[in-house]
Amino acid sequence: MTTKDDRQEFEAHRQEMCLALGKDTEVFKQSIDTMLALDTYDYSYLWSWMGVPIIQLPADIMATQEIVWNTKPDIIIETGVARGGSMIFMASLLAMTGNDKGKVIGVDIDIRAHNRDAIETHPMASRIALIEGGSVDDSTLQAVRDLIPEGARVMVVLDSDHSYGHVLAECRAYGSLVTPGCYLVVADTAAGHLTEDQAPKKRSKSWFKGNDPLTAVNDYLKENDRFQVDPVINGKLVLASSPGGYCVRLPDTA
Repeated sequence: MTTKDDRQEFEAHRQEMCLALGKDTEVFKQSIDTMLALDTYDYSYLWSWMGVPIIQLPADIMATQEIVWNTKPDIIIETGVARGGSMIFMASLLAMTGNDKGKVIGVDIDIRAHNRDAIETHPMASRIALIEGGSVDDSTLQAVRDLIPEGARVMVVLDSDHSYGHVLAECRAYGSLVTPGCYLVVADTAAGHLTEDQAPKKRSKSWFKGNDPLTAVNDYLKENDRFQVDPVINGKLVLASSPGGYCVRLPDTA
């Protein structure tokens, strides 16, 4: 008995459901409410990757895994190092794609000694480069560019200061480094759906609609025609911190 190969049908149905979910505003509202309830327990802080805190929601981790596997970048730049788990996660993905020379470049204005130690002593350390400095400072940007080999496929994740002005400046500074077919990921765009009263208060800073990453990336997309929001990836980003933040670089036009 021959079993039907249904892979194409399965993929088509998956994409159809992603797009449909992305249009369901009631489910999205419920998702935001659930995430706010989960934040009582510091939900995004409860996860680790290969022994290091990742400070991400599971849905965002899965979405990042999908785009790295599908696009196979050589270089991933991440602004905002924190405890390092996200960098180690992406470095391990590069290893799994078989990219022998793939590297993650981490940029942060303050890389604390204990976090640097956790990263630099980790088995993935050889795939990680750390740059300490303001993410949009000229010297920092030059140091980043110096680490990108000629012809490399480049992906960027912006996950540092989430204020509107800073995220827009980062989009302008790093967007041009993303190569066609790869992604610019703007993190914590869910803040753009929160009122000031809803915004989590247990953080050093609080972001909400009007001073948030979602407004920044949307304004950046209006400035140029190099990117578009991926409707499939973003459509399924419920119970996620970065809905609307996954933007794919379009092919260059002649």
